[in-house]
Amino acid sequence: MTTSTRIVLASRPAGAPTAENFRTETADLPEVGDGQVLLRVLYLSLDPYMRGRMSDAESYAEPVALDDVMCGGTVAEVVESRSDALPVGSVVLSYSGWQTHEVVDAASVRRLDPERAPISTALGVLGMPGFTAYAGMTVIGQPKEGETVVVAAASGPVGSAVGQFAKIKGARAVGIAGGPEKCAYLIDELGFDAAVDHRADDFRKQLAAATPDGIDVYFENVGGAVARAVLPRLNTYARVPVCGLIAQYNDTQAPEGPDRLPGFFTRVLTKSLTVRGFIQNEFVRDHYKNFQREVSEWVADGRFRYREDVVEGLENAPDAFFGLLEGRNFGKLVVKVADRD
Repeated sequence: MTTSTRIVLASRPAGAPTAENFRTETADLPEVGDGQVLLRVLYLSLDPYMRGRMSDAESYAEPVALDDVMCGGTVAEVVESRSDALPVGSVVLSYSGWQTHEVVDAASVRRLDPERAPISTALGVLGMPGFTAYAGMTVIGQPKEGETVVVAAASGPVGSAVGQFAKIKGARAVGIAGGPEKCAYLIDELGFDAAVDHRADDFRKQLAAATPDGIDVYFENVGGAVARAVLPRLNTYARVPVCGLIAQYNDTQAPEGPDRLPGFFTRVLTKSLTVRGFIQNEFVRDHYKNFQREVSEWVADGRFRYREDVVEGLENAPDAFFGLLEGRNFGKLVVKVADRD
């Protein structure tokens, strides 16, 4: 293999991304050097944070440069190796992005055990999304027995893990999702205590009925109208891990209407709220090993369940990504780029 098919960032979006923001091209690969391996990407993870990386606005991470491969976590197979640590056929977790092949240093990837769990779970429940939920709840949310935990985007990979983590800790889990099918999934398959449809006309009424004793932990993935409905129901000393704001990622200007910031800070003060934004990698050193051990056990014994939304073909990654930002996916969204040999 001497070339890679890749999807690069052709231009920066203004508002919602479009197909014109991407370009598919073929690139020559360098020779595999000492200590390096050639990877063939099997699965590509699509995640909301990628929208932020398409922008050059100030953020917690550097933007993807124009004409560079779009970023993304991947599961890949070693097809050529000059490293004793990673023989041909090894399956690894890498950060190869939206492309079919890449030459990398062997030390830059983590070897996976395909016998332990399906390899795609390294991008979901046993990967970054699962760890995001675990770290946010362990360090910030800290749910206690009998408390009420509410999570937005609850049928997604982070939200579904948050709710199940809450149940394991003895808390009530209330999920907010879009549509009756997703709400039914939360209760019937994941064991949430209640589910609320944010698209329903009576969303606020549903939320009040599902949280009669208020909310002790609100795991924020969405922002916007969902956050405005949740805020008045937060109890004294409630904790709010802020993981994502997907409802606002495509905004190009401030929303119309009154300035709600004073009201927000009044609620933070009068209710003694803890509101903490976080990026999962800041907790890796102290919590990642425990996450891998505990969640692997929970998946194996059936206490943690997950759902994947698999799209076939790298060429379909842009459209799948647009759907992710619109809430069309159901479960952890991954692109199957190739079959394993």
